[in-house]
Amino acid sequence: MLAIGRAKLKILTTVKTVVDVELNIHVDNGAIVEKGLQYVMNAWDESAVETAVRLKETNGAETTLVSIGGGEDTDKVIRRGFAMGIENGIQIDDPGLAQGDSSVLAKVLQKVYEKGGYDLVITGKQAQDTDNGQTGIMLAEYLGLPCVSNAVAIEVIDERHVKVSRLGDTGTEIIELALPAVITVDVSINEPRLPQMRGIMMAKKKGIEVMDLASLGPSLEEVGARTPKSKIVEFIAPEMRKAGRKFEGDASEITAQVVALLAGDARVF
Repeated sequence: MLAIGRAKLKILTTVKTVVDVELNIHVDNGAIVEKGLQYVMNAWDESAVETAVRLKETNGAETTLVSIGGGEDTDKVIRRGFAMGIENGIQIDDPGLAQGDSSVLAKVLQKVYEKGGYDLVITGKQAQDTDNGQTGIMLAEYLGLPCVSNAVAIEVIDERHVKVSRLGDTGTEIIELALPAVITVDVSINEPRLPQMRGIMMAKKKGIEVMDLASLGPSLEEVGARTPKSKIVEFIAPEMRKAGRKFEGDASEITAQVVALLAGDARVF
C-alpha cells in the first residue's frame, strides 16, 4: 500500500448522466423524444470510477465522485458510484448549466478541483451521448496540469508520480506523470464491477453534497454558461440500414448469384 506523507492520495472522478444508448432513441423535428428514455452512467466514466476504486483498494486513496446535473437520474448515477466503492459524492445542481458545453463544464469542474485540493483527476475519455472527448482535456488546461488521454493502465510509482499506458497513433505509449494531473481513460482500461447487494443498500444511505454554482463560487457568466462556445443545433436520425439479401443453394449456385449481383445491381465489375 502506498504511504502518502501528508495524507492519502485524493482522487476526483467526474461522471456524466447520459441516455441509455442500448434503447431505441427516436428523433422528431430535430429533437430527441424524451418519453420513455432512461438515463445511466456514461460507459467511459464507469471505467473511470472502476479505476479510482481499484487505486483506493491497492494504494489507500481517498475517492470522490462529482456529477453536474440535477434530478433523480443524477442521484442514481452517483449512488451507483457509491455502490462500486466511491467514498464521497458531489452533485452540482444548477439549471443554468443545463446547456453548458465542454468548456463550461470544465470550468465548473475546475472550481470543484480547487475547492477539494485533489492529487489526481480521472475522467472518461468521452461521453456516449455526444462522443465529445474534450471536457477532461480542457479541465487540465484550465488547471495548468499535465494530462494524459486515452489511458489503458495506471500504476502508482510513489506519492508524487504515476505511470500511465495510453493508446497512441502507432501503439501503446508509456508515460511517467507527475502529480497533480488529469487522466482520461478508455473503456478498455478495465471491466467495471457489478455492484453487490450490500454495496447497493449502503449506497442508499450515503449523503451526497449538493450545491449550485453560486455556492461553489463562480457566476454563470464566469464559467461562460451565458455564452457557450458551442451548442447542439439539431439531432438527425441515421438512415435505416437496408435489409440484407440471403443467398441459398450449393457453393456454385451461391457464387453465381453473388457474381450476378456484383456485376448487375452493385456494378462492381
